[in-house]
Amino acid sequence: MTTALRRYWPDRAQHREVWALAWPMMLSSITVPLLGLVDTAVIGHVPEGHHLGAVAVGAMIFSILYWAFGFLRMGTTGLTAQAYGEQDGAKNRLLLAQSLVMGAVIGLLIILLQTPIIELALQLMDAAPDVTEEARAYAEWRILGAPAVLCNYALLGWFVGNQNTRIPLVLLLVTNLSNMVLDIIAVYGLGMFADGIAAATVIAEYLSLAMGLYFSRRVLRKTDGELNRTRLWRWQDYYQLVVLNRYLFVRTLAILFALAFFTSQGAQHSTTVLSANAVLLNFLLIISNGLDGFAHACEALAGRFTGAKDRVGFYRMASAALLWSLVAALGFTLVFWLGGELIISLLTDIEDVKATALAFLPWIWLLPICGVWSFLVDGIFIGTTQVKAMQNTMLLSVFGVYLPVWYLSQPLGNHGLWLAFIALFLARGLSGGYVYWQICKRDGWF
Repeated sequence: MTTALRRYWPDRAQHREVWALAWPMMLSSITVPLLGLVDTAVIGHVPEGHHLGAVAVGAMIFSILYWAFGFLRMGTTGLTAQAYGEQDGAKNRLLLAQSLVMGAVIGLLIILLQTPIIELALQLMDAAPDVTEEARAYAEWRILGAPAVLCNYALLGWFVGNQNTRIPLVLLLVTNLSNMVLDIIAVYGLGMFADGIAAATVIAEYLSLAMGLYFSRRVLRKTDGELNRTRLWRWQDYYQLVVLNRYLFVRTLAILFALAFFTSQGAQHSTTVLSANAVLLNFLLIISNGLDGFAHACEALAGRFTGAKDRVGFYRMASAALLWSLVAALGFTLVFWLGGELIISLLTDIEDVKATALAFLPWIWLLPICGVWSFLVDGIFIGTTQVKAMQNTMLLSVFGVYLPVWYLSQPLGNHGLWLAFIALFLARGLSGGYVYWQICKRDGWF
């Protein structure tokens, strides 16, 4: 081992640090799909089937809507982690306040524009009339939680930036557990349907916001500096946060486009292929929730080390995260190779869909190994606020690789679609890795 490699090779301290931040985020991520399952189970036992369809349609609308504003979490994480590394308590406080103001303002605008947002979304979903009407009732309740959801994004990002992933774990567990209890009360106690499921979610979101603000006060008691309230109300002082979030917003829209295109192209083949692809995308959800734990650790630690100008700590952290991400990816591949058929059987009992999903299962074996690099590099880019590079590599991967590969591989049918999807992740990892290497060569992180 060369002297330089030995210097930047992680020791036990780096491995412990990465794991200490990664495992709470992994565990909290597991609760997210469980919440959807509980919503489905509660409303799924109501005799009329259109209630379940309405919840599915409404939940999809708000998943897409809120995911588009995920930049509030990512942008806050990177800047806060750097302020933490710089030991700049005043900047740390200002970032929390600014992010909360942005979240609240955007959330209120969503409520004010709820009529066109809901009607456009329902038209695009194009569900049956009874499902659409019930979904509208769901949406009219659920949209009231927009300020809480977006402020919670800001709080989660701020806690991770402050090297604390256990509070986000507590917040997500409390939110999801309270939502489950409120679901049961609304449907079986109050006789509500999709509107009750939505109301339960909104109450849980505001409960999480209240708890998050409480915990933030506790963290701030141990943080030096004072909040400059004058800077809080000057729009010029939001410039860095707005520019950063602009790049993240464009990058998120590119991801949403890629997923929507994948779904629509699957539908072009047949309803069975569409359903099989939907089943297999659950594997992607499992992979992203698992590997995102290490990405979140990279966000927090990369920002901290760059803020503190600690080169050795930064490169040791990156090496430790790379090693554990690779181990986790290989583990997912092994689990899906050995147990993929069982997982598919648990997700659907429709024989045609099961058989079709099994035919395309080998692509899922490749997905963790091909996708791990994009998750890891994205985490480093977020922590170091190199988000313009993150946006550009995503645009290159979607429009320069994903779509051309799909176009050329159309004779392969759905296998060609999956080939393009895998190529998207490979392109993200390779292009991100190239940018990472170039920044390392010129010592650009510092």
